[in-house]
Amino acid sequence: MLEFLTSLHWGAVLQIVIIDILLGGDNAVVIALACRNLPANQRLRGVVWGTAGAILLRVALITFAVALLDVPFLKIGGGLLLLWIGVKLMAPAADAHDHIKPADRLWGAVKTIVIADAVMSLDNVIAIAGAAEQADPSHRIALVIFGLVVSVPIIVWGSTLVLKLLDRFPVIVTLGAALLGWIAGGLIVNDPVGDRWPVLDTPPALYGASMVGALFVVAAGYALRRRRGAPGAH
Repeated sequence: MLEFLTSLHWGAVLQIVIIDILLGGDNAVVIALACRNLPANQRLRGVVWGTAGAILLRVALITFAVALLDVPFLKIGGGLLLLWIGVKLMAPAADAHDHIKPADRLWGAVKTIVIADAVMSLDNVIAIAGAAEQADPSHRIALVIFGLVVSVPIIVWGSTLVLKLLDRFPVIVTLGAALLGWIAGGLIVNDPVGDRWPVLDTPPALYGASMVGALFVVAAGYALRRRRGAPGAH
C-alpha cells in the first residue's frame, strides 16, 4: 500500500479531483432534485445510495474508456470532445435540469440519480480517462477509483460551498476549463496514430499541444459567452 502511494502520480490525482468538483455540480443538482420529495428521514439514504450506485457505474464506464484510449484515433476523438466540454463549461446553455422529477420513494430516487448521472457523466468519464493517461498503465484504474473516492464527499456534502465559490470567483471555472483544454491537447498529440512521427513523442510537443488546447478553450469559451450576451456566465 505504501509503495502504491509513493509511486502514485499525484498530479493526475489532483487533476481528477478538480475535474470531479468542476463537472460534479450538475450531478449535485440532480441528487438534490431527485431527493427533495423524500421524507426527511430518507433523504440522506437516498443521497448515499444514489451516489454509491452512480459511482459504481461511473467506475465501470471509466475502466472501459481507459482501455479504449489505446485504440488509434480514439484519443483524438476524446480530445476534441474534451475541447467542446471545456468550452461548454465556460459558456453553459440554458438550465438542463427541468426534466429531473422528484421521486416520492427511496428506490425511485436512487434510480433517478443513477440514470441521470450516467447520462450526464460522459464529460467526467472522458476527462478523467484523459487525466489518468499521465500515470503508469498499471496504476490507471486504481488512480481513477482513488480520485473518485477522494472527490465524492466533496461533491455530495460540499456541493453548496463549491457552487458558492464558483459563483463568487468565476476565474475558477476559467482555470478549470483551461485544464480540460490542456488535457485535450495532450490526448490528441499522444494518439497512437502519431507514433509514426517521433517528434510528437517529445516534451516540447506535448506541452505545446497542451498549451494550445488550454488557450483554445478559454478563447472559444469567452467568444461564445459574449455571443450569448452573458459576460458574467460561468
